Amino acid sequence: MAMRFLSWNCHYVLCFLFLSLSCLCKGQDSSLTPMKKKEKEVIYSVIQGFVGKWWNGSYLYPDPCGWTPIQGVSCEQYDDGFWYVSTVNFGPVFDNSHMCSHDAQFPQQLFNLKHLKVLSLSSCFLSPTKNPVKLPLSNWDKFSHSLESLTLRSNPGLVGIIPFTIGSLRKLQSLVLLENGLIGKLPLSIGNLVRLRQLVLARNYLVGEVPANYGGLSKLLIFDASRNNLSGVLPSTLGFLDSLLKLDLSNNMLEGELPRQLGRLKNLTLLDISHNKLRGGLAGTLQELVSLKHLVLSNNPIGGDLLGVRWENFINTETLDLSNTGLEGSVPESMAKMKRLRFLDLSNNNLSGNVSRSLENLTCLGALHVNGNNFTGTLDFSERFYMKMGMRFAAWNNANLCYIVKPNHQIPYGVKHCKQNITISEGFSTVKITEENYEDSFVVASLGGSGFHGLWWVFTVNGVLNVFLWNMLF
Repeated sequence: MAMRFLSWNCHYVLCFLFLSLSCLCKGQDSSLTPMKKKEKEVIYSVIQGFVGKWWNGSYLYPDPCGWTPIQGVSCEQYDDGFWYVSTVNFGPVFDNSHMCSHDAQFPQQLFNLKHLKVLSLSSCFLSPTKNPVKLPLSNWDKFSHSLESLTLRSNPGLVGIIPFTIGSLRKLQSLVLLENGLIGKLPLSIGNLVRLRQLVLARNYLVGEVPANYGGLSKLLIFDASRNNLSGVLPSTLGFLDSLLKLDLSNNMLEGELPRQLGRLKNLTLLDISHNKLRGGLAGTLQELVSLKHLVLSNNPIGGDLLGVRWENFINTETLDLSNTGLEGSVPESMAKMKRLRFLDLSNNNLSGNVSRSLENLTCLGALHVNGNNFTGTLDFSERFYMKMGMRFAAWNNANLCYIVKPNHQIPYGVKHCKQNITISEGFSTVKITEENYEDSFVVASLGGSGFHGLWWVFTVNGVLNVFLWNMLF
């Protein structure tokens, strides 16, 4: 039995020695995750380009896909048994990611990571004057079979145009180029990215029109090209983005009318086209957008009125901002049926008529702005409504709108008190005196009456009416 035990032990020892020798002969440390030497050299070089030459990857991270992982870098194993870099994240957006140096560059070695799926660079290129870095125009086709997400965010020093070759990224699902220094037109080639679900190009210096072929991105959920210098009319093909949930083209120079085809977007929950030059009224486009939760069209010369829209159908809408859009006419009672409305802004228009108390029935309403219009009459909301709203109720700059003062009641800011007539009779004579509590006034009236050659009443109105009387007898 003892001999058999020794025999087995010798067998295991020999196997271990054989495997160790085999690994040494191949120059491969068996304790390391299998990774090609070239792949290691590339990721080390890439990180040095972003972090600085001082970074010694081979010493600090001898096994970047194994027991010494690099912050912001992830790997995946492929069928050949080797591990390859699949994710590179730099910047403060992600926990445990490396921060870029002040003189970071966009290393060309990056394009040799042929299995890269996710690339995110945040706050890496900060100065467009001291260290401007151009976005590479070529080599993006090397990622055509791998890259699924590209995020370049908060890089004001990242300049140049969006490369046409970005349209070769056939597997791309998310393209976020946010808050950079990019210029030029929106590439037509982006229309080729048929798997795209998120397209964010906001806060750059992009110009020109929105390409019509973007309407072919049938899987797109989010399209945000706000805060650029885009111009021209909105293409009707945007109405073919059947999956779209969010459309934000605010703060540009877009003009013309809202395409009626936008009414086909049955899944749209946010539409923000504020701060543009759009015209043509509301009724034609908005009628079908009943899925909207947030509708922001402020600061456009849209014109027209509110009466042509069936607001009672917008039962999901929580935000409605139509401020400074040139609207005229009255506020329809149907707006009081938008039961989920939390924010309503109709300020700085030419709306007229009364401010209906039925708006108080909107139980979710947290802010109501009707200032800067031509509303008339008396505000008749309950004290509870005024207390709930506070400064979030804005009705100033309506010259003929007033508020009846009630004891211990909240006073709407900037709304004048209603004028009240006080009638005083003496004998056969009657005088009507206008009381205006909003500002001090001084009134003197002379009344004739039997038994008196002259009866003088002096009134000083300042919250309390004081009456002084004396006789003048001969």
